[in-house]
Amino acid sequence: MAKYSSTSPYFTTDQNDVFLDILTPRPLTAEPDDINYEIDAVYAYRPDLLSYDLYGTPRLWWVFAQRNPDVIEDPVYDFSPGKVIKLPKLSNLQDDLGV
Repeated sequence: MAKYSSTSPYFTTDQNDVFLDILTPRPLTAEPDDINYEIDAVYAYRPDLLSYDLYGTPRLWWVFAQRNPDVIEDPVYDFSPGKVIKLPKLSNLQDDLGV
């Protein structure tokens, strides 16, 4: 049975040889040094692009919705220009993900 990587949103979700269980959200620590960021038109509906530019990988796209559940319900369609979200710093994110 394959285990999801530590950077996957499914890392803490139970699984067996047949199926992946209902998503268990990964906790991300709200730090006082998180950055306020207004989503720019360049990143409209593309959290993967912002993830790549900030963290060097598009695979952390889910972090924005997980860190901002009161602002982003749908991780793609709610990622619209003008919304202000909190961005975790890379070092804080690495601590939370254990990488």
